[in-house]
Amino acid sequence: MPPDTRGEAIPARLNLALSAGVFVTAIALLALAARLQYPWLLAVGLVYAFLLLTNYALLHEASHNLLHPDPRVNDGVGMLLGWLFPVSFTLLKITHVVHHCCNRTDHEMFDCYYPRDNRLVKTLQWYGVLTGLWWLLIPLGSLLLALRPDWLRSSPFRQARTTAVLFDDFGPNETRRARLEVLLGIGFWGLLCVAVGLGWQALLSVYLCFAVNWSTRQYVTHAFSPRDVRDGAWNLRVSRPMGLLLLNGQWDRIHHQHPHVSWIRLPRLAAGLSYDRDYWRQYLSLWGGPRPCREPGPMPLSRAGYAEFG
Repeated sequence: MPPDTRGEAIPARLNLALSAGVFVTAIALLALAARLQYPWLLAVGLVYAFLLLTNYALLHEASHNLLHPDPRVNDGVGMLLGWLFPVSFTLLKITHVVHHCCNRTDHEMFDCYYPRDNRLVKTLQWYGVLTGLWWLLIPLGSLLLALRPDWLRSSPFRQARTTAVLFDDFGPNETRRARLEVLLGIGFWGLLCVAVGLGWQALLSVYLCFAVNWSTRQYVTHAFSPRDVRDGAWNLRVSRPMGLLLLNGQWDRIHHQHPHVSWIRLPRLAAGLSYDRDYWRQYLSLWGGPRPCREPGPMPLSRAGYAEFG
């Protein structure tokens, strides 16, 4: 197997097998959902919500060019997995690098507020993250990037702390790729809905389950962690089945310290280390709301600085 940036083997065949399994199973679950009523529809939605955690973990690998050593295969499979989210893979790939460069800076300080911040706005933003609103913004962002990319550089986005630098790396080529991915994704969903008879009620039900499940888990490994770009994340104790579903995503601090290393190597890098916190205790603490902060945040990393991590 070809190596990643640390000279370790990328499990390309395993990643492709997992990607195919997740993709086919997701379509089968959607076809089943199209034929069910509540409460069985909700049960399928819950299974789908957890399956798509693995889908996102594979998408995450692709965003780091670690799904497959061939860039064409990596990005092609990433696009297919992105349709299930749904998100433009190019949008995810570029903004995820921004996340690593801006981790725990003021651009990504969702869990805390400064004295000068509007506490009500920060609180609404925070509970929006916990209840699924964060997921909704991503498909909408993909559509906006495809339809009116100039809006993403307009004053409202530039003035908002969380989006001020998020779209700086989008040029004409990236915008064209995102448009193609969105167009093909719309075609995929249109054909799928017709082929399996999937109505909007069933589709909405399963994606509401996924939206809440995904959104609540995306910031749990970062909330209230040190204000440090590289070390600002937690390694959380989870059950073995959940660790498998997340593709070792519970080792998030290790991942931020070594972002160019395949998911399969993270436990080895964590050898001898203990977990920072229990997952469920950390998760429950999020519902206490954002906390006051008087500590200045770190400066964002340059892309070159991020590339040196390993």
